[in-house]
Amino acid sequence: METIDQAALRARFNPDGSQLRRQQLRMLDILLEVDRICKKHHIPYWLSSGTLIGAARHQGFIPWDDDLDIEMLWPDYKRLMKILPQELPDTMALQNQETDPNYYFFYAKVRDRRSLLEENNPYGAPWREQGIYIDIFPFYKQPLWIHLLSEKAQGHVYKIMRRAADPKSGSTTKTIPHDFWKVKLITRFNRHLFFPLLRALCRCCSLPLFGRKNRIRETYGLGIPYHDPRHLEDILPLGETIFEGHLLPVPHDMHAALTLKYGDYMRLPDINKINLHVGKLEIYE
Repeated sequence: METIDQAALRARFNPDGSQLRRQQLRMLDILLEVDRICKKHHIPYWLSSGTLIGAARHQGFIPWDDDLDIEMLWPDYKRLMKILPQELPDTMALQNQETDPNYYFFYAKVRDRRSLLEENNPYGAPWREQGIYIDIFPFYKQPLWIHLLSEKAQGHVYKIMRRAADPKSGSTTKTIPHDFWKVKLITRFNRHLFFPLLRALCRCCSLPLFGRKNRIRETYGLGIPYHDPRHLEDILPLGETIFEGHLLPVPHDMHAALTLKYGDYMRLPDINKINLHVGKLEIYE
């Protein structure tokens, strides 16, 4: 295993006082608030994706990481979406399809209201909240084919948004397409009609008469454009580990969970080819 010079990585990418480090600390503030609320209401969640790699490899953020992800099971996600609007401080806001009529993702964000963030993609142009955020992903037990069908059904909205920001047309990532009504219509159809039908199919596929050929597994919720699997036996019961000096929930078998998704997660990527999500960022006190 290669030796990682943590101090050198911090000095290069996110030294104290740098804009990236300030962004990471603001994301940490949001995470700790969500953690407080989840513990108060006994809602289990765990650090995931690059955030979990950071916990395992750096005991905090990956030095160049500019986002933060957590995951939870679908029933817990639905509970949390009802609780967060009442319990978040005024400096933070829940962003989902209930709180933002132009939001079309099928996972939620908790946003900081004391910042302004513009990413290097066109997706957030219509959204009400534009601050630093963390992502909250629901997980759902489903056959892979059902999830792929949901990805395709919602994938049209991403094509519409990307087409509006085509540099050949002289537009920017902040451009709202003239046919944004299609985005809202597709999202509303999927949310209220198609995805409830798919969830009913998931319940049918879990019956013994369908056997195991359906490859039922836990993966991202319907409409989310990722479908890498999780094994619940790697995750539950949850463990804890240090992340930025705080003890936070993680899969109890972090190694198995990370290896399933990333392979050799302890190996550093080529740090000369790091690309950040953020295009523009303003942080207010």
